[in-house]
Amino acid sequence: MRDHPHGEPGAADAPHPEVWHGRASNRVQWLLASGGAACLALGIELAVDSTWTSGVAPLVMSVVGCIAAGLLVLFGTLAFVHVAVKVDKDCLEVRCGHMGLPRRRIPLSHIIGAEFAPRVTPRQWGGWGYRWRPEQGTAVVVRRGEGLVLRLGDGHTFTITVDNAEAAVRDIRRRLKAAASGTTR
Repeated sequence: MRDHPHGEPGAADAPHPEVWHGRASNRVQWLLASGGAACLALGIELAVDSTWTSGVAPLVMSVVGCIAAGLLVLFGTLAFVHVAVKVDKDCLEVRCGHMGLPRRRIPLSHIIGAEFAPRVTPRQWGGWGYRWRPEQGTAVVVRRGEGLVLRLGDGHTFTITVDNAEAAVRDIRRRLKAAASGTTR
């Protein structure tokens, strides 16, 4: 048996890690990405094995259109298959997709508050992805469910769908309180 001087892990008085990590993912985006890959494959097939007799211009337009649409759908969906959130002593960092792009770093000194949102939906934001709405602020929405809403010092809000958002809110509030009292952890 080990002695846990600050409580059991997960308890309110448990020690907080130096870095908080959270993720959220959406498997439906893989279906959309496969549609983009099919479009891309169709464009390549048209370019390689074409027997069009109506001229080269319609063929080029079809090939370029299929390849462009396929790449746009493929990379546009893969960028938002998942989101990773990291909160450390200096900032909150949001990274999307496998390449980590788009990425946003928000210094904790720019955050004035954090709230838990029990239900964030793509419909509220106009779809999946990196979203901006004048009346709501900015968001990274990769799935429906719980989220983290940051109130920023410039009056804007930033919403992120992430698993265990309540823990993120607690961690950010603890860090903001420590910064306000002048203590560091």
